[in-house]
Amino acid sequence: MAAVNVRIFWIWSKGVELVGVKAFEYVVIDTPIPAVWDKFLVEVVGVMPGQGAPHGKYYRIDDRPFRFWVRQAEEELLAAAGYRVESEQELSRFRKIAEDAGCAVEDGNAQDAAARKVDGFLKIKDPAGNCLEFFYGDTRDDVEFKSPANVSGFVTGDMGLGHAVFAAPVATFEQTHAFYNALGFRDTDLPKFKMTEHPDDPGMRFAFMHAENGRHHSIAIGEMDQVPPRCVHLMLEMKTMSDVGQCHDRMRAAKITESATIGRHVNDQTFGFYMQTPGGYDLEVGCDPLVIDPGSWEPTAHERPSEWGHVWAWQKAMENEGESK
Repeated sequence: MAAVNVRIFWIWSKGVELVGVKAFEYVVIDTPIPAVWDKFLVEVVGVMPGQGAPHGKYYRIDDRPFRFWVRQAEEELLAAAGYRVESEQELSRFRKIAEDAGCAVEDGNAQDAAARKVDGFLKIKDPAGNCLEFFYGDTRDDVEFKSPANVSGFVTGDMGLGHAVFAAPVATFEQTHAFYNALGFRDTDLPKFKMTEHPDDPGMRFAFMHAENGRHHSIAIGEMDQVPPRCVHLMLEMKTMSDVGQCHDRMRAAKITESATIGRHVNDQTFGFYMQTPGGYDLEVGCDPLVIDPGSWEPTAHERPSEWGHVWAWQKAMENEGESK
């Protein structure tokens, strides 16, 4: 992959109208353990099995035929995070930006587009190797959402599915951030979080970016090494605090690993917790987030990730190790 020219991207983002990304709409998950994913999504998260997947299984949380597509595969991988653009013309502009950046681009065929319930799409690997799809022409239906776990509902609509967070190693962090800016994602928060209290902790850079809707961020990257599933975490927004609390209870009952305790973030104000998916990356389940005005938002740079709570499993392990000495 050719190196991404950060200066060129900066000129694009400052000098011309940016291409717009409307919303984060779906994920495609490849896994050798689809039955485990089924139990996790339906019984713990509370999503609804869908119908009509050409292979694997669809899962829905609203009036879109699927938000999660889980497919049998030899290895665990977040095969795609799907983002919606306005038109076929916009999709062509995305292709040019990605090609000029030296990123791998693949046109989706008609059969695969039909499986995704879209009119057309592109597969793009960002400079860090993360797998994304950009599409136009979405589908909705009148099938009523009924959660098997009695979740009152998920917040989607114009704000889309939630958000996805990816890794971008130190060598590609700036290029990956610039690439997303060139695609039209706008910066929401550009922090450098210190993950410990140690004075020599250099901090870890993140870039939280929003699409053309009120969700605080639809995509984010963290300055960390890439891991095989190619995802740090996904996020779903539930309608109420009770929904989130009951999901936390189901997680505990199912003996799912809690990645971070209940807490509230500083930047997007989301109340929620994190748990480990069968794929090894995390799912954040939350509610009551900040809703931004995407047209007037000025980027922030918060110094810490959480207002309170969110004690991570690795922090607990360090504390327990310290107590045992």
